[in-house]
Amino acid sequence: MILWHPSVTPIERKPKSGKKIAGAPPLILCASFLLLILVGTCLLKLPIAVHEPITWIQSLFTATSAVTVTGLVVVDTGTQFTLFGQVVIALLIQCGGLGLMTFAIVTLIALGGKIGFLQRTVAREAFNQTDSSTLVSTAKSVLLFALVVELLGMLILSWHWQSELGWKTSLFHGFFYTISAFNNAGFALHADSLMPYVEDPIVNLTITGLFIVGGLGFSVWMDLRRNRCWSKLSVYSRMMITGTLLINVLALLVIYLIERDNPNTLAPLSESGKWLASWFQAVSPRTAGFNTLAIDQLEDATTSVMLVLMFIGGGSLSTASGIKVVTFMVLILSTYAYLKRDEQVYVFKREIAKETVSKALALTMISIVVTWFAIFALLLVEDAPMIDVIFETVSALGTVGLSRGLTAELSEAGELIIIFMMFMGRLGPLTLAYFLASPRRKKLRYTETKLAIG
Repeated sequence: MILWHPSVTPIERKPKSGKKIAGAPPLILCASFLLLILVGTCLLKLPIAVHEPITWIQSLFTATSAVTVTGLVVVDTGTQFTLFGQVVIALLIQCGGLGLMTFAIVTLIALGGKIGFLQRTVAREAFNQTDSSTLVSTAKSVLLFALVVELLGMLILSWHWQSELGWKTSLFHGFFYTISAFNNAGFALHADSLMPYVEDPIVNLTITGLFIVGGLGFSVWMDLRRNRCWSKLSVYSRMMITGTLLINVLALLVIYLIERDNPNTLAPLSESGKWLASWFQAVSPRTAGFNTLAIDQLEDATTSVMLVLMFIGGGSLSTASGIKVVTFMVLILSTYAYLKRDEQVYVFKREIAKETVSKALALTMISIVVTWFAIFALLLVEDAPMIDVIFETVSALGTVGLSRGLTAELSEAGELIIIFMMFMGRLGPLTLAYFLASPRRKKLRYTETKLAIG
């Protein structure tokens, strides 16, 4: 999810007429993603991309899901699309996951070009960076890191599947699933995702490892490479690592305890299989979108847990979306500080800026409001259980890709609503909210007042 930083002001150019034109970086990012979605839609509509013709809305839905690395599908990826179509989907996932700015900057450097001020400002938003001087090295590091991790994942999966599928098919499956997993997309070549491998430790651990690495955030991995001592890591990295561990472990235990006696999920599995399946379902909602258990057969309590996990998401400067782990932790810490009547919010002996707390509150509130409106709209146009509608909406906003079976049953109006939610989730509520309320400084301040709350 890409966030607009209020300290970055729009770039203004004066044309000959003397009028000012605002070239806001969020607008450029939105336009870039829209262009990529449009190109993907046209490519997936080609006869060479599909076995049977699909509608324009189905092509748009698939392209949007791929570019926003969501994984929700209205047509089966493995049977409906040809090899060409599947490769297009994989490339859209890669571009959308790693970010257009990464490829743009690296390509520009390779061609000997220079990055202007406007391009640097846009890239800062894409990478959620505050220091423009490190953008080039960041882009190179992100791309190199991603390619190395993806190559390793592809080799492991291809080697593991070669006895079952043969080398040719296993290589493509390894390529496709690695890109989909690392970019937290959740696209699968089977209608039942990874359910046939529910007790396969190699598939479970490799896939989860890929999307955890991708979802943790590139800035964290670069920080770990530079500073291999816990005390030297940035506060953000320590918060991200701590939050990820706590959320994953807690989700694992809760899902195992709830589902272990469910005859439709964990009960038929071996003890090791139960833990593997619980682990997979615990970490997958963090915007990955794969599943090894039937989502619609989970207990309602487990579904509620997954809703929270999908809403939280992963880390900044990562392939994941959601409100982000650090945002969630800032909300918890600020609530705790208020209950203790502390004037400041602290973490790891550092004070969290009030602007950061306000940003976390704004992001969360906008996400909640947008989610509610989308749920309301879907309930008007779809004849489906409310729990399925809520799950679908949160999954789309968090660009997760998990579904209780509603996606394939959506009407065209419902598909358009989910398309908007996927786009919103990838670009970030604050980015879109920027267009509605551009930051401005007020010279006049009014007398402070206190209101009754609660």
